[in-house]
Amino acid sequence: MEQILIVDGYNIIGAWPELSKLKDTDLEGARDGLIHMLAEFQSFSGMKVYLVFDAYMVPGLGKKYVQNKLAVLYTKEKETADERIERLVTNLMGRRKEIFVATSDMIEQHVIFGKGALRMPAKELLVKIKQNRKEVRERIVPETTTKRNPFGGKLSDEMKAKLERWRRGE
Repeated sequence: MEQILIVDGYNIIGAWPELSKLKDTDLEGARDGLIHMLAEFQSFSGMKVYLVFDAYMVPGLGKKYVQNKLAVLYTKEKETADERIERLVTNLMGRRKEIFVATSDMIEQHVIFGKGALRMPAKELLVKIKQNRKEVRERIVPETTTKRNPFGGKLSDEMKAKLERWRRGE
């Protein structure tokens, strides 16, 4: 079953303490931080992630681009992120698809639940991202620290003895 995660960008930035603190001084930095975290999450979890940012007061047609293999969507003029997320859920809904929407907006959670998507509160998404990072570290660290000489484990005892004699000049 294909799993899809749609993230309400500014809602998540406001809900996560680290990004919320950053947005007060550097909104672009907070957006980039969220994009980076979600790109890592997507690559490890296997879920397709769509990140939606609200550009309600910004004139234009809206944009969609891919950064680090993550689909980043900006709403068009006079369109809210909630409207874009609802339309995205409707368009993506199908057989053998499980759609999650990450937002802490209770009204939006009820609307998307009515459309057949599953809700994921901001704090739950943060927990999942931290768990993924921990799993990645656990997979990487043991492999790099325990295997000092992987070639030596593949040699027969006879070959090891012969190489040792050559090393000593015998």
